[in-house]
Amino acid sequence: MNVSAPFIRRPIGTALLAIGLFLMGAVAYQFLPVSSMPTIEYPTIRVSASRPGADPAVMAQTMAAPLERRLGEIPGVSELTSSSTLGTTNITIQFDLNRNVDGAARDVQAALNAAAMDLPGDLPTLPAIRKSNSSSAPVMILALTSPTLLPSTLYDIADTLVAQRISQIDGVAEVTVSGAEQPAMRIRVNPVAVATMGISLEDVRAAISNANSLSPLGTFEGGDLARTIGTNDQLRAVRDYETLVVKAANGTVVQLGAIAKVEQGVRNSRSAAWFNAQPSVLLVITKQADANVIETVDRVRAMLPELKRWIPADVEISILSDRTTTIRASVRDMQLTLVATIVLVMMVVFLFLRRLAATVAAGVTVPLALAGTCAAMWAAGFSVDNISLMALAISVGFVVDDAIVVIENIFRNLEKGMTPFNAALEGARQIGFTVISISISLVAAFMPLLFVAGTVGRLFYEFSITLTFAIAISTVVSLTLTPMVCAHFVKAPPSPDGTWLDRLVERVLDRSVAFYDSTLVVVLRHRFLTMMVFALTIALTCVLYVMTPKGYFPQDDTGLIFGGTRAAPDISFEAMKDLQQRATEIVLSDPAVGYVGSSVGTSTFNASVNNGRLFISLKPPSERGNVSSQQVINRLRPKLLDVGGMRVFMFAAQDVRTGGRQSSSAFQFTLWDSDFDELTRLVPRVVEKVQSLPELVDVTTDREQNGLQANVVIDRLAASRLGVRIQDIDNALNNAFSQRQISTIYSDRNQYRVILEVDSGFQRDPSDLSQVYVDSSSGSQVPLSAVARFEKTLAPLVINHQGQFPAVTITYNLAPNVAMETASTAIERAVAELHLPDTLRTEFAGDAKAYKQSSNMMVLVCIAALLTIYIVLGVLYESLAHPLTIISTLPSAGLGALLALQLFRAELTVIAFIGIILLIGLVKKNGIMMVDFALAAERQEGRSPAQAIHEACLARFRPIMMTTMAAMLGALPLIIASGPGSELRRPLGMTIVGGLIVSQILTLYTTPVIYLLLDRLHHKLGGRGPVQMLDELRDRGRPATS
Repeated sequence: MNVSAPFIRRPIGTALLAIGLFLMGAVAYQFLPVSSMPTIEYPTIRVSASRPGADPAVMAQTMAAPLERRLGEIPGVSELTSSSTLGTTNITIQFDLNRNVDGAARDVQAALNAAAMDLPGDLPTLPAIRKSNSSSAPVMILALTSPTLLPSTLYDIADTLVAQRISQIDGVAEVTVSGAEQPAMRIRVNPVAVATMGISLEDVRAAISNANSLSPLGTFEGGDLARTIGTNDQLRAVRDYETLVVKAANGTVVQLGAIAKVEQGVRNSRSAAWFNAQPSVLLVITKQADANVIETVDRVRAMLPELKRWIPADVEISILSDRTTTIRASVRDMQLTLVATIVLVMMVVFLFLRRLAATVAAGVTVPLALAGTCAAMWAAGFSVDNISLMALAISVGFVVDDAIVVIENIFRNLEKGMTPFNAALEGARQIGFTVISISISLVAAFMPLLFVAGTVGRLFYEFSITLTFAIAISTVVSLTLTPMVCAHFVKAPPSPDGTWLDRLVERVLDRSVAFYDSTLVVVLRHRFLTMMVFALTIALTCVLYVMTPKGYFPQDDTGLIFGGTRAAPDISFEAMKDLQQRATEIVLSDPAVGYVGSSVGTSTFNASVNNGRLFISLKPPSERGNVSSQQVINRLRPKLLDVGGMRVFMFAAQDVRTGGRQSSSAFQFTLWDSDFDELTRLVPRVVEKVQSLPELVDVTTDREQNGLQANVVIDRLAASRLGVRIQDIDNALNNAFSQRQISTIYSDRNQYRVILEVDSGFQRDPSDLSQVYVDSSSGSQVPLSAVARFEKTLAPLVINHQGQFPAVTITYNLAPNVAMETASTAIERAVAELHLPDTLRTEFAGDAKAYKQSSNMMVLVCIAALLTIYIVLGVLYESLAHPLTIISTLPSAGLGALLALQLFRAELTVIAFIGIILLIGLVKKNGIMMVDFALAAERQEGRSPAQAIHEACLARFRPIMMTTMAAMLGALPLIIASGPGSELRRPLGMTIVGGLIVSQILTLYTTPVIYLLLDRLHHKLGGRGPVQMLDELRDRGRPATS
């Protein structure tokens, strides 16, 4: 059967189909979303709950524990973590990749409803949920600044107007506002004055709450008119609160202004942010998983002029970070790399074919394969990103392979005297089985990658499917359009002496073939030595695999650095602000830094007052001398040691990030135990041991254990004798020190809280507790010191959970030139040396956990790819022996890939591993071309196996050289590229070029020897020869030809 014949005979129809395919792909490319990496949406739900004033232990017991118990019952939860700080609990629920985030959100809301009965009754608001994507880095960070307005006013503008309008933009997933806090009315009570007048703080709270109401009042319905009822029941101004009557008895009136200061303030006074050292409010914007990042950011930019018309004139909206700057540059650089690849590949094709028509016949497969692949990518929901563009660039090198093989075979028929039309018909028929075998076995190498789970699996999936699209389309084009063009436009094969170029190329090729022939004869005479070389190749490959440092993903330079700051647990908020600003000044002094956003205090990004966050946006590479993000970090690290009392941790933002935890460093190692006291006792030993490892830097933990606490020890007997209830003591402390939200002011745009606390002069030291008075059953005010004593103790500022167990996470960065595998092994060895009890569990988290999972399956995927190729080839050739001959080409490819990584001092990362899998599919084509030609010579011409494989090697030398050169030059631009994103792509080019060079040298000699040895072994075992078996397979159903 000749599948090419209908297309050769119908040139116009074939050409029109090709034009239609190209136009369809060109249109589809315009609709493909653009991003840095493939869409990897980890369905993640974040639950936040607040109970102002509650310490971390109370939050963990009363909020985290009941919620976690219900949330842990939801199916498909892969990770459940929580962090409880002063007045706040944040829970992160990460689901399996196959869970729908909307369905997960419904399950989480149902769990919250079920847990409502177990939660305290004094919550100001119910726990809130929001959908998130833990692997999504911010696409844009905005900063609002003003020389005249207060930070609280800026926050109100950002929260009520800017964030809402940006959230409505198509493609925006979430806008997080950080820095300062929402405006609030703050009531600062003088506890001494209150007690002197016989008023309790609870009386003040009740008076304000009762006086500030907004309820439905009804209407009047007359015969002709209807009137609604209104009243001035809301207190909105400071004056309204100062004149509020708290108590009136026996003609004495006590107004709020007489016992308290009333002022416009903020809901949480322990939060602040800066943009380049100027007070600011930061807006962190993330995109939806399937959104086009460039279009999303362009829409946000287009919205900014409109927003400026709605906000005060002296409010400036600055762009702190725009992720699309590097994404645009990276995609543009990858597109240029793709063009360079096409040019290099076409130069190789023209050099070998040296005729315009033949070059067009081969080269037309490139635009058609790329266009068809773009159409298929659009249908599959893929995006234009570094991974898919890498797949397209690599595919250029071998989509022409099939066409080259077809054209070369047609040339051989032309040299035999056939007419162009018959040469194309017969050449396509002869080579069709080989082309299909090469393509199917190439696709088979990627099949195991489709079953890899997790982040790596998603990246493998898009890369593999994109390549499969390109291979399938190029195979079709090579068997349809290519022979049609040859049949109608190629009149003769290249002349050996037509032009100077013909003579030069033919002279080089002839000498190469002659040299190969003479050396092959020697090799075939010394088969044992050849097999020794083959065995040595396998051994050396295994040794290099063990020696090569292994990593996760190459670090990409996104131009954004995340930083975390940490001071002593007992530091005050004002002292922390000073240290944070000093660190910001040092970072801003670096010539590579463009902008710095900084926040400190309890907020979305910081768990406690002694923590801060830095967003460091670098200048474009050309303006910072092409210094990488990591080099900037290494340069800043010693300078920031000058900030005494504070540690600063930094890591470069990456597009692929796993896990729901926020951390100060890039990688995480978690310890958890059901016994909190045991965990607290053992963690310092582990941290000290890990900090001593030279492979790690920036080692810290999320453990904040030594915060100062004033412990109120109640004398229950004394309290009972004086008529004081325990609840009254809690209420008095809550009203005095917890920034208690006691009422709500409703406005047209937002809702603002009324905050009750004692005056700041009575919040400086635990001795101020003696100024607090408590209600008694007799109505008198009892000093708190009469029913309790005060102790100074230590307590955690943060309590973290993994699942429902107390947990501590150690975060770290890798020291320069240290691979992920080396660091992970060092940590495991260090922990093992401590001989910890079995009740303390340890595991890597986030990217470190993803690396451990991916490294364990790398070898399994290679084995699965080899088995898949063997099965496919065994089915195609109906032989058990000859697929082994073809697969024998692979060890040399692995050796070359590992040698290239060693030469460039690169790690065996996920991207490099993709290159090795790709080599498995690429290199075996040499074996297929040799074996298929040898089997045909045995069958049709009665050659002996030795003669057949010798002739096959010489006859297929040119197409093997052409296809290998095309694939190698297709990958070369990936190595030499130096633009944005090149760090990610370079390992792929290294492995492919190195593997092709070494395999090309070795397999030209080892393959024929293995072919003969397996053929002899098969005959000695008494089986039918492969020729007879192939004869039966091919002759079955094939019409006789005259």
